[in-house]
Amino acid sequence: MAGTPLAVFQLELDRLHGDAAVALADISDAAAIEAARIEFAGARSGRLKAAQKLLGELDPADKPVGGRLFNETKAAVARLLEAAQAKLGSHHAEIEPVDVTLPGESVALGHVHPITRTIREVQEIMGRLGFESVDGPEVEDQWHNFEALAIAAEHPARDPLDNFYLSVAQAADPLLLRSQTSTVQIRVMENREPPLRIVSLGRVYRPDTADATHYPMFHQVEGLLVEPGTTMAHLKSVLRLFASSFLGGNVHVRFRPSFFPFTEPSVEVDMEWGGRWVEMGGAGMIDPAVLEAVGYDPDVVTGFAFGLGVERIAARRYGVDDIRDFYRNDVRFLRQF
Repeated sequence: MAGTPLAVFQLELDRLHGDAAVALADISDAAAIEAARIEFAGARSGRLKAAQKLLGELDPADKPVGGRLFNETKAAVARLLEAAQAKLGSHHAEIEPVDVTLPGESVALGHVHPITRTIREVQEIMGRLGFESVDGPEVEDQWHNFEALAIAAEHPARDPLDNFYLSVAQAADPLLLRSQTSTVQIRVMENREPPLRIVSLGRVYRPDTADATHYPMFHQVEGLLVEPGTTMAHLKSVLRLFASSFLGGNVHVRFRPSFFPFTEPSVEVDMEWGGRWVEMGGAGMIDPAVLEAVGYDPDVVTGFAFGLGVERIAARRYGVDDIRDFYRNDVRFLRQF
């Protein structure tokens, strides 16, 4: 109001300062301090803002003194707010002291996926048997994925419906996502001389319909041994040693005659699981044509190769009935491992 007396203005400032002191005296949480700040020093509706309007209504002769009083009150309220903040920080420090010299405590952020755990265990077991772990590209050419493995151009395994080709159909040599980790064995044999004992573990891709034992993207472990005098008995011994080491001494393994273009003779490898036999992969003696394709002399060296599905042996190891569970991203399932 026009012509507000200086005494009335000073009384209002004293009341504001006193109310702020009382309000901030015993505040114990940040929310209450913020509420007090808005009440007394808020930019739009705070009591200091209202007092500033009264300052404009003083007589011109009283405004210098009124301005000094207003600034003093504003500074006093700011000091009260700062003190309350400092007191709150000190209070929290007393309640939750932190000794930075003590060792930290680890926080479990996740779990090793059972497939990753299986791959590491397989690498460790095969390493004890003298096999070196190797890896190769997941995008392959026709030579490494088919031709070097004695899979002819007309073989049904090269059908576009059974592979994930990445190039257009009319391309001379279309690339594809590898359908087996045998490609890694070819790459290693091309660049190294026997004797060789290697094992490759990685993702492979086939357009299979997902069910309890199949998935369009899965992992394989491929073993290869090439040296003079290698026989089928060595292959069977290595697979039985691996199975007993990974699954336990009571596991039963059987071998059924089969056919693969790059091994001769060839066998299917089955392991007993829950009272029934489950196909785990294929194996056999390396076809002499494959050895010749990489520059080896089949009259000097022989070898065997095997390929097992990592998901299948992981399912057998951990008692999982459906390999699709490995990829559902259900934390309740993953926490079990």
